[in-house]
Amino acid sequence: MIKKFLACLATTLIFASTTIQAEDYPEREVLGVVMWGAGGATDTVARAINPAAEEALGKPIVVLNKAGGAGAISTAFVNTAPADGYTFLYGAENPQLHPVMGVADLDYSSFYPVRILGRGVAVITVPADSTYQTMEELLADIKANPGQVLMGSTGPGGLPSTVAALIANSADFDVTPIPFGGEGPGLTAMLGKEVDFMPAGISAAAEQIKAGTVRALAVVNDAPMDSLPGIPAITDALPDMARYLPWGPFYGVFVRQDVSDDIKATLVSAFEQASQDEQYQTFMTNAGNILMDLSGAEATAFLQHWQQVTAWVLQDTGAAKVSPESLGIERP
Repeated sequence: MIKKFLACLATTLIFASTTIQAEDYPEREVLGVVMWGAGGATDTVARAINPAAEEALGKPIVVLNKAGGAGAISTAFVNTAPADGYTFLYGAENPQLHPVMGVADLDYSSFYPVRILGRGVAVITVPADSTYQTMEELLADIKANPGQVLMGSTGPGGLPSTVAALIANSADFDVTPIPFGGEGPGLTAMLGKEVDFMPAGISAAAEQIKAGTVRALAVVNDAPMDSLPGIPAITDALPDMARYLPWGPFYGVFVRQDVSDDIKATLVSAFEQASQDEQYQTFMTNAGNILMDLSGAEATAFLQHWQQVTAWVLQDTGAAKVSPESLGIERP
């Protein structure tokens, strides 16, 4: 009887402690882990919303860049952190492709989407002094010299490799990918002539395009964008790509699925408030991103659909390492 009483008391105390923690959350600084290196699209979006999120949360949010494994390193790091809400992920689309690319078993089904902040578009970039003046010229050289043209990449399942898979289903596209720890480092390497071109998120490339150090040959969209005047849609050079568009990277905030509902609600409220910040919204618009602001069931539905569409494109182009069907990912 005494053992039963003590066990019940211990359970009650643990529950009470958890409740107090949830009510008082956050009591200290919070860690926001960015899955890519400094200067990339995910990093710039994270740092744009972070000040407003700090104000809404009432505590500092320390931003930690933890690149590697096409986002798998940071995703695993957050997944193994205590489920107390003090560690969250500033993530992009990459984990949704990790299982089909054989990178990792972990995807966003193990996380709670606090907020899908926005969706970007990709651009095909070259250095400003590149001999490639158009997308058609780049494609012609790749066709004439298979395997000789070097493409900046971020590893399997990253944005550049996924865009390459989309293109490869519409044209001869035998390139040699050179991986870097994020779009920012990849673009810097491209300017140093380490690679010939790089597909990149518009958020990562926008400032360098405006500065004139990088040129965009095409926007990976079915129509030109007002924010990038004079840059043609990729469908001008590859009409067959229209069936996959619109498509693009996305950016969001994620915590472990088993974080308490109260703490999830606090984070949802903080990022909902932060997403209304005028300075952040101006940044997103100027960077060519489309504001989405999804959470809960809507965010989960978006993540599942994005995974289905992209995973099966990779499968159909022969880029997938593991069949989506074997992973229970239904063809859309």
